[in-house]
Amino acid sequence: MPLYEYQCMSCSSQFQIRRGFHDESAVTCPRCQGKARRMLSPVSVIFKGPGFYTTDNRKGGSTPEEPRDASSSESGAEGIPMRGTM
Repeated sequence: MPLYEYQCMSCSSQFQIRRGFHDESAVTCPRCQGKARRMLSPVSVIFKGPGFYTTDNRKGGSTPEEPRDASSSESGAEGIPMRGTM
């Protein structure tokens, strides 16, 4: 369950409570039992190192294709020789 930070609207004290995402009950201050509101705080996620950008995934150009066999160009899709190649 996530940890949320609240501030009392009466005494201005700040406190933290673990609550589920879908809990809708009102939060009261543990100090004065007044109404409290949830405070917003920035998320502390830092992306460091390679691999977080699309330009980091590929270095250089695309990989070269493998050369095809000469025998594969003479046969059809099912390996049956094409007309006029015999």
